[in-house]
Amino acid sequence: MVTDGDAWAQLTADVDRLLRDRAGRIIVGLVGPPGTGKSTVAQRLVSEFEQAGSDGVGYLPMDGFHLSNPQLEKLGRRHRKGAPDTFDVDGYITVLQRITRSHRIRDVYVPGFDRSLDEPVAARFVVPADARLIVTEGNYLATASSGWQRVRDLLDWVVYLDSPPGLRRRRLLERHLRGGRSAAAAARWVATVDDPNAALIAAGRSRCDRVLAIGDEAGRSAGS
Repeated sequence: MVTDGDAWAQLTADVDRLLRDRAGRIIVGLVGPPGTGKSTVAQRLVSEFEQAGSDGVGYLPMDGFHLSNPQLEKLGRRHRKGAPDTFDVDGYITVLQRITRSHRIRDVYVPGFDRSLDEPVAARFVVPADARLIVTEGNYLATASSGWQRVRDLLDWVVYLDSPPGLRRRRLLERHLRGGRSAAAAARWVATVDDPNAALIAAGRSRCDRVLAIGDEAGRSAGS
């Protein structure tokens, strides 16, 4: 495992190498348990390579494929939103496949997730036709079950982001409190939803190409 002090340097070096050594479009996946800081790291990676003058960069968050709250209510899954079967995995895979085929052909609009609404938002981001580097991030990119096993083969490089459990739980509690839950409800959600999901995600760690330890600075204001 690469520890926090060297994690960012290792991540950017890996991406640089991929862009240099491989032709065409490169899709890099960031995976890890809730509260690790995947969204923060992914957006920083996109920003850095855009500023470095790369041949276009695209961002695809898996959270944009959350099922809507009304659909989760109908399915009886609202109480465990964030579990593998509360996402449209087929939709996510279809968009990944479109992105793979669309290099230098057309832009691809992709959904995002609005935490203030607690809902996915259509066409929140765009993957430019000329983008060589695509950064996608989410909980289940390396999961080997429930339909998610098809994702790994669509990604060129997968990085597992890890953080100490205590740090992740603190971030998650802060997130749930900001979202309007009481302290008791936030703690209950972490224990009954986030922690079981984290255990499932950790089972896919061996399917990743790199493991990076992300500490408080790298994952501050962690989005996922």
